[in-house]
Amino acid sequence: MCGIVGYVGELPAAPLLLQGLKRLEYRGYDSAGIALANQKGLEVYRCSGRIQQLEGAMEGGTHCTQTVGIGHTRWATHGKPSDRNAHPHVSGDGRFAVVHNGIIENYLSLKGELSEKGYTFTSDTDSEVVAHLLALLYKGDVLDTIRQVVARLRGSFALGILCADTPGCLYAVKNASPLVIGVTETGCLIASDVTAILPHTRRIIRMEEGDIARLTIGAATVTDQTGHPVQRAMEQVDWDVEAAEKGGYAHFMLKEIMEQPRVLEDTMASCLDQNGEVVLEGVGLTEAVLHRLRRITVVACGSAYHAGMAGRYFIEQMTGLPVEVDIASEFRYRDPLVDEHTLTVVISQSGETADTLAALREAKARGSRVLAIVNVVGSSVANESDDVLYTRAGPEIAVATTKGYTTQVAMLYMLGVYMGRRLGRLTVEQNAAYVRELRDLPALVERCLTMAEEARTLAETVSQHEHAYFIGRHVDYAVALEASLKLKEISYIHAESYGAGELKHGTISLVEEGTLVVALASREELVAKMLSNIKEVKARGATVLTVTDCAHRDMFRESDALLTLPVSPGTFAAIPMTVPMQLLAYYTALARGCDIDKPRNLAKSVTVE
Repeated sequence: MCGIVGYVGELPAAPLLLQGLKRLEYRGYDSAGIALANQKGLEVYRCSGRIQQLEGAMEGGTHCTQTVGIGHTRWATHGKPSDRNAHPHVSGDGRFAVVHNGIIENYLSLKGELSEKGYTFTSDTDSEVVAHLLALLYKGDVLDTIRQVVARLRGSFALGILCADTPGCLYAVKNASPLVIGVTETGCLIASDVTAILPHTRRIIRMEEGDIARLTIGAATVTDQTGHPVQRAMEQVDWDVEAAEKGGYAHFMLKEIMEQPRVLEDTMASCLDQNGEVVLEGVGLTEAVLHRLRRITVVACGSAYHAGMAGRYFIEQMTGLPVEVDIASEFRYRDPLVDEHTLTVVISQSGETADTLAALREAKARGSRVLAIVNVVGSSVANESDDVLYTRAGPEIAVATTKGYTTQVAMLYMLGVYMGRRLGRLTVEQNAAYVRELRDLPALVERCLTMAEEARTLAETVSQHEHAYFIGRHVDYAVALEASLKLKEISYIHAESYGAGELKHGTISLVEEGTLVVALASREELVAKMLSNIKEVKARGATVLTVTDCAHRDMFRESDALLTLPVSPGTFAAIPMTVPMQLLAYYTALARGCDIDKPRNLAKSVTVE
């Protein structure tokens, strides 16, 4: 996601901020900028592209004498990568400069209100509303103004703020996005990631939810949203820089697994409004367009294809339309039956996947409307599609996708609710129930992450196998596809996935004494059939690991080992069922001594056929 760094102290701020931004480059970004403050006002530099370009525009910052400033690296969410969308954003009167991580959910209503009051917007971002709102509410007390602004914002946000009227101060706000304070002998820093400030200090204060900080050369004062001072403990960081980049985790993959509750919340915040409706901003799937559809085709590769499989069941249920999920490299060569009555949904994390891009062009050439689900703003897939839904996973450093996959599935679920509502197939009550379940998903995933130690223990056994078979029915089969891929790509164990009912049609001949079979069971109505499948493989000597929730106790006595979900996975089971599978794959690869973040022969973005 985006990166924030800020400094107030005795030293020139610009070189220090540029150094901090470079230490955030590993997170991925498309633009960067810096704002500096002194008695003469604010000075702002920003540009799309690499930090080197920003550094060149500033001549390395060597001529900048200001000792207070904020910096930002942006990963585009609202608005394409460009100079005008780069942070910091400045209020129209030039008084406030703001950098922002996260998503302002109600920015459209705030933007409308501010526009009516005469405020002019120069970017496409949600973040710019913060700068103008500060200017609107300012009456001379910066902290009081910030509290008023925060009270009006909904969503997730970490903010760094400068005010020209108080050039010796740096302000910071934390709400659902990480932000830390660093304390040095010469001043104070803020950063969204400890990495940015480690060269200057190892003494940090972790801001907590709702904290608002005022930093000066000599002090860091933290208050809550009511203005009451709060005490936050000073912490000594003993990580090295590499560990700091990973947030203290051993690998980026584990860090990204653990980020899933937050990125799911960000992804859903972009589509769920305050009235309990799914709103797909900028998407032209009107009722008239939807009623003309006769079929939906989902096209993707790898884990994105598995996401399509997971979303298929729910979208069919919501729309009453047949949903076909195609591998992109097959779709483009098989004379696909798509036309003007088809919605083609293409899914790609990078937005540059060669086969997916070719399939998109084939679908459009045949008259199909194309909706893209991608993570990268301004990517080729995004630019060439009729409609785009952006996931909010942020950059993934590990080659094996985790948060990229679950945010894709979440977006498909929201697409299903959106379409079902506009096709008149959902009542108000049904819509409200689904939206409640969607909003509960981040907390559900958070609870599933508590299974890490259980997964680690079982991984010691799994790591001794050279073959594994994953079985499931309905959406659990889709989860099995992703689970087997995750295990094989990072642990190098041969793993396959099957619809459980297919076992007796050939695959069961491979099951012998000690064969590992992982059985996934989330659906109550299919438990009896899954029990039969488990007994079938047990009778042939298989070692069975079952993944289910506590409600399915009959599974317990039939299995050799269990990964038990702490709660029912609910309607949107594909997401919480996947999390323990990610953990199992990670710890199995760890036990086998594999290069987890960079598995052999694989690339993050497949841009060739």
